Amino acid sequence: MNVLKKAVLLGLFAMLSSCGAYFSQPVTPTTSRIGESTSESDDLKSLPPPANPIVVGVYNFKDQTGQYKAVENGSTFSTAVPQGATTMLIKALEDSKWFTPIERENLSNLLNERNIIRSTRQEYTGAPQGQPNLPPLLYAGILLEGGIMSYDTNIITGGYGARYFGVGGSTQYRQDRITIYLRAVSVSNGEILKTVYVSKTILSQSLDASLFKYVKFQRLLEVETGITKNEPIQLAIQNAIENAVESLIIEGIEDNIWSTAKGPVENDSLVSLYNLRKLEEESTLLYNRQQASEVLRSSFSMTGNVPVFNGDFTKKSLGGGAGFKYGKYLSPKLDLALKGDYFYFTGGQNFYKEYMTGNLTLGYTFLPFDKITPYIYGGVGGIFDLNSPNESLTEDTSGLNLQYGLALKYNINSRFSMVINVENNHTNRDAIDDLVNGVRDDFYYNFGLGLEWRFGKKFE
Repeated sequence: MNVLKKAVLLGLFAMLSSCGAYFSQPVTPTTSRIGESTSESDDLKSLPPPANPIVVGVYNFKDQTGQYKAVENGSTFSTAVPQGATTMLIKALEDSKWFTPIERENLSNLLNERNIIRSTRQEYTGAPQGQPNLPPLLYAGILLEGGIMSYDTNIITGGYGARYFGVGGSTQYRQDRITIYLRAVSVSNGEILKTVYVSKTILSQSLDASLFKYVKFQRLLEVETGITKNEPIQLAIQNAIENAVESLIIEGIEDNIWSTAKGPVENDSLVSLYNLRKLEEESTLLYNRQQASEVLRSSFSMTGNVPVFNGDFTKKSLGGGAGFKYGKYLSPKLDLALKGDYFYFTGGQNFYKEYMTGNLTLGYTFLPFDKITPYIYGGVGGIFDLNSPNESLTEDTSGLNLQYGLALKYNINSRFSMVINVENNHTNRDAIDDLVNGVRDDFYYNFGLGLEWRFGKKFE
């Protein structure tokens, strides 16, 4: 029964840990449906109306990557991205209500049909006189050009899994990336009025869990479940095109190329919100790495410490304490700091002793502009006994302290960071625990959690 319970729990865990598609697995054919919208569709449709809709022509917005679909073995003649991007762009232009798109992709078909109308009228009426003329074709004031410029596969892949006594599970993911450019060209003089660039990642995920267990002699239980989900490329391209159209409209407003119906007040409000979003997105690098705009030159940190003394006692236990650090950044990556800590050690049956340390440290921040960054440091200083001297000891319990550690910083903003660190401290004394035994000097580990505040001038 224990094995059956494990199997049931494993199946429940797999379903709850996976995406919503797991609960809607297809078992019967479905009918056609109206196309799905994307996260950008509502934003595009909710834009304020223009002062005057703009007549635009789109001759071709095509795949310029020349890339074919990747397969594990052999080659394929299927393209990596859909070839109907022009139609997607025209749909986005219609949804925005800012543009009046005119047919240019298949202009020859349109002209042929108009010629058929004229020739049919002439053939069956005998003379073109008296027949109404066909209305003139609209002409575009602006042409939209560009296309899908790149499709990068496997820009990042990964996963994790575990298995224990035949029970296990794993997950894997893969991320691709498409990039599009869209530009507006003035028909009157050929000037490129505005160019925008948008990228979109495409996520593929898989999850599986399994149980392989002998429930009793010659009775084997095997359970498997799993799901794979791939983000549709068509929806990813649609999302990117809608984002590009929205960006083109707002950046055009900012450059006074066109305007909303309500004029400058609404223009300024729309541009301000867009620039805030643009600033955030431009500060985010590939792989969703968010970047800070500045690094300040001074810092002050407060930390809560948990030391673990490693001396002559067999029984090790946790102590407590706190510390501070004042640092000056010599560059965005390198800093010099004065670091002080107070803590107490415990160990053995009833050992308790208080110490202070002071160290001059040199630190290195690997990714100073990233949201999360590793940080290493090392330094030298002293460790000082705060208790009454033990007259039975011939060796001093204060001495030199060599310190080095590794930390992980989470930058909340340019001024505040959360820091978690682990460090090793070596002393040149064997009497830190009031015992002298062996030839190895005492040392201790220190685990800390703190807050760093940065201030002063920023690096240019």
